[in-house]
Amino acid sequence: MHAEPQKEHQWLQKLVGEWTSEMEAVMGPDKPPETFRGTDSVRSIGGLWAVCEGRGEMPGGGQAVTIMTLGYDPAKKRYVGTFIGSMMTYMWLYDGEVDPSGKKLILDAEGPDFAVEGKMSKYMDIIEFKSDDHRVLTSQMLGEDGKWTQFMEAHYRRKK
Repeated sequence: MHAEPQKEHQWLQKLVGEWTSEMEAVMGPDKPPETFRGTDSVRSIGGLWAVCEGRGEMPGGGQAVTIMTLGYDPAKKRYVGTFIGSMMTYMWLYDGEVDPSGKKLILDAEGPDFAVEGKMSKYMDIIEFKSDDHRVLTSQMLGEDGKWTQFMEAHYRRKK
């Protein structure tokens, strides 16, 4: 088995490098947003996969480590991936596509509802390149009212 990178895989290679991050997140209902800083180290596996290892502050103190994997499945004609973190036991599974502008990777996932224990909800993570050296990750959750609510925004800037 030998897979050759396709143009869809090349989109992911823009992520490769060393980044600083600044994230603003809402940690609960009726709470003001909090800001966290960290780093993201992204490497390529065979030109087919991007593996992003994030390190940063946790709400309330301590360090968090996150791992995101992203690839493209030619059979499905979809981007696929996973997300895990040192602060959770759930493995998120991504399914998505690049928007027509070519600047945004829109990833759908299902995961534990933040407010109701035992309930699953729909989520959307969007990775948008503002430039080669600045990308933004936004996370949204689908509410009972059918509307998406953004709860996190992270800015990544390539280290020089």
